[in-house]
Amino acid sequence: MADMLSAYFHVQGYETITVHWGEDALHAARQNNPDLVILDIRLPDIDGYEVARRLRSNRRTENIPIIFLTEKRARDDRLLGLELGADDYITKPFDIQELRLRVRNALRRSSSGALNNPVTGLPEGALMDERLEECLKSSGWCILRVSFENLDAFRDAYGFVASDDVLRAVSLMIKNAVREQGNPGDFVGHLGDTNFAIVTTPAVLSSLAERIRSRLEQSVDYFYPLRDRGRGHYPGKKLAVSMGSLTAGVQVPTDLESLKRALADARL
Repeated sequence: MADMLSAYFHVQGYETITVHWGEDALHAARQNNPDLVILDIRLPDIDGYEVARRLRSNRRTENIPIIFLTEKRARDDRLLGLELGADDYITKPFDIQELRLRVRNALRRSSSGALNNPVTGLPEGALMDERLEECLKSSGWCILRVSFENLDAFRDAYGFVASDDVLRAVSLMIKNAVREQGNPGDFVGHLGDTNFAIVTTPAVLSSLAERIRSRLEQSVDYFYPLRDRGRGHYPGKKLAVSMGSLTAGVQVPTDLESLKRALADARL
């Protein structure tokens, strides 16, 4: 069944990951951060209810939509699945076209609600795009990009919890710097997981960028465990900060995607 569904959704344009054990499902969800999980209840090790319970109790996976697809048709089974936070509960035998539509609808509901980064709480996605589009229609602004690089190597060495703590600390330092050095109406959001954008004014750009760079670079060593920091051991590439900026009227692109690419390429 899993292989058949994987092949079907692949043809529909989805990327799929298939696992057959509950513990493997939890590991795959943490490693790949999927957009949706289709979950059976009868699994060889832990059951689907326990998988759903653990997904909902983990900070990285708590918001992933879950669709139960199972032969367990009893009302109590369905209620338990929904109580655990499942977005849908489908019983076998099922209509594959109906399942496709339910998957599509669950993904649409999920994407429409993803307006803030789950780790930092800062605006991302549609909210970030909306603010950048406002810039394209106005003047007197500048955008400061702050990228915190090599977090993947840090995550591989120390785990998701530690890397999330670093990302949260970085966002707090950026917000504090904007509050101290920026303007009351400045906007801070995510261009990507580790890329931040600050919409501010040219008058404060230089001092704000210097404050952020100084605070982040001074903090990098302290993100690492003391045992590694003491011997200068940094797994993979060391955490680093890079910046770039764009200013209104200075060769600024006229569409959103070009603006994002220009920000990614900008250097400061």
